[in-house]
Amino acid sequence: MACVLLACALIASGCSSSQWIKQRRQPALPIANELELFSWRGPHTTARTRQLMRRYDLLTEVEKNPEQVLTQLMESELARTSPEHVFAIAEIAFLAGRKADERKRWGEALDLYGISVANAYDYLLDERFDPVRNPYDPQFRQASDLYNAGLEGVLRIVGKQGHLRPGAAHLVATRSQEYELQIVCRGPWLPSDIADLKFVSDYDLQGLKNQYRTFGLGVPLIAVHSSHPGNSPAERYYSPGMSIPMTAFLRVLPGQAMQSRDGCVRHVCIVELHDPLMSTDVQVNDRLVPLETDLSTPLAYCLNDPAFQQANTATKGLLNPAKSQETQGLYLLEPYDPDKIPVLMIHGLWSSLVTWVEMFNDLRGIPEIRDNFQFWFYMYPSGQPLLLTSTQLRAELAQARQLLDPSGSNANLDQMVLVGHSMGGLVARLQTISSGDEFWRLLSDTPFQEFEGTDEEKEQLKRSLFFDANPSVRRVVTIASPHRGSSFSNEATQWLGRKFIRLPDMVRKTRDQLAMRAIHPTNGRGLMEIQTSIDSLSPTSPILELMQHAEPAPWVEYHNVIGLVAHDRVLSRVAGQSDGVVDVESARLSNATSELVVDADHLNIHRHPRTVLEVQRILLRHLDQAGRLSLGRPLARVVVPQDTHVVAEPLPILAAPELEEVPPVEAELPSP
Repeated sequence: MACVLLACALIASGCSSSQWIKQRRQPALPIANELELFSWRGPHTTARTRQLMRRYDLLTEVEKNPEQVLTQLMESELARTSPEHVFAIAEIAFLAGRKADERKRWGEALDLYGISVANAYDYLLDERFDPVRNPYDPQFRQASDLYNAGLEGVLRIVGKQGHLRPGAAHLVATRSQEYELQIVCRGPWLPSDIADLKFVSDYDLQGLKNQYRTFGLGVPLIAVHSSHPGNSPAERYYSPGMSIPMTAFLRVLPGQAMQSRDGCVRHVCIVELHDPLMSTDVQVNDRLVPLETDLSTPLAYCLNDPAFQQANTATKGLLNPAKSQETQGLYLLEPYDPDKIPVLMIHGLWSSLVTWVEMFNDLRGIPEIRDNFQFWFYMYPSGQPLLLTSTQLRAELAQARQLLDPSGSNANLDQMVLVGHSMGGLVARLQTISSGDEFWRLLSDTPFQEFEGTDEEKEQLKRSLFFDANPSVRRVVTIASPHRGSSFSNEATQWLGRKFIRLPDMVRKTRDQLAMRAIHPTNGRGLMEIQTSIDSLSPTSPILELMQHAEPAPWVEYHNVIGLVAHDRVLSRVAGQSDGVVDVESARLSNATSELVVDADHLNIHRHPRTVLEVQRILLRHLDQAGRLSLGRPLARVVVPQDTHVVAEPLPILAAPELEEVPPVEAELPSP
């Protein structure tokens, strides 16, 4: 039964959604319902606009000749004093623009969309209406939706003409006016960083449970990242198909209107592309205006990219570590930001970084976390031995530090948080302890200095078995990790692992060379028996026993989350006191500052809302201790799982030793 449960868990964890988003038949415009845009009865103006038209005996005329009604309204003195009239102009112009757009009369559509956007902008922001403006009026939100929909209409037409790209300048000529549109990036991005811009409203979120949006002005976009490996050291870590959330905001420059040679009035307009990961507000007329943003749909667009999916194949990483070496390493799903603290997420057996996207999406939806943390992911061949993975991660982190911060002066990189699920939690813990000669003694009783091997063998052994705690790692969160091993690593599963998991040639060659030298410890607790990651997870694994007794670095704080299938669930009949894979006693971590037991199975515990809330609590605690919690966003706002058990006084954050410059290395662990 244990083997069956393990197989089910592993097969399920190796599978992930391949359809994260779906293209819509019609764009999702919030104003569509109010105006019945896609209804067989519509489109129609709203009831309040119809009431205004009825009062001026224009209701019939607005249906027959909206452009003429627009002219009358715009020339009326009430257009300058009554927000109701301004709103009606914006609404009628938008509907007329939609009709012209559908008929491919794009010059006319641009003119009408421009009228709609300008009047919606005045309704929302013009100082004339400050004394009477009511943000509680539903019409206020409708005006925001009109601004957004009208601007999206303008951008779609510009896109059809091939000019929707950062750095482009485009002259839009209508019957009576000219608009000089300039598309610019606001923030750290250059026009060359963006390969394409797509509209969020064209896609329906499929694979993510939660969608994180903010509401305000602007058009949410998906900015497909353009790879330029030579531009920045961080480029090498960007995931294939990485997409950046952006919001387009139209700003008409005051006092910039000019008369062109043919008598038309030319307006200078700036379409600003804002990154909501940097800010969700924009300054307009000495006031802070919230932006309409969407963080989740651009993430799903990246996850749907075929290149991304090919790089994150969990089965290949388990059964053929040799072939997955090319995709191994650190990954970023958002651009590197030196002003934020890294949170490194490490997956478990038969898994990939996709396993973290639900937690990543939820955590990034919290403003305090989004403003202060950046998320990194480690992708590795999960079939290879635990010590080898830990050695490679150690080298990857040292290389990343050297590339991203060669002077070693970025304090944010010295506040790193590691979050590991299952075996990933063990990989994380191995970054926080020093080996001494204990791991070498699992291989041989002969002092390392007396080992008679080639220089290459000695160097490989030294990298793998002699290491110090990483001074940049300050906090570790382990989730359903088998700290004392798992009963699923038994004779049957170990035999299957050795039968089907193909290790890299270099690892097998080193193992054979060491076997020929017949080095082994006299106590029989050697590394020679550990050939795969499944062997590493045995309850009798000497590596896990050493880790139990190893002292963590004094500057590191541990937190632990344990899974326990509830007694009233069917799985509990075979799971017992476990999450279906890891027993509760094995999952306990004696030197953890806090411990939380979650009613969840091994496969889903890191996606469970209570686990996500616990990681959220821990990250905010990390900010609080570092003195980085924003004023006005206190820790008390966070919902803390009630049965989080504090098992020790918080450890002081001690100064870590200075980081030595470590050149990039390729580490191999000898495996029998």
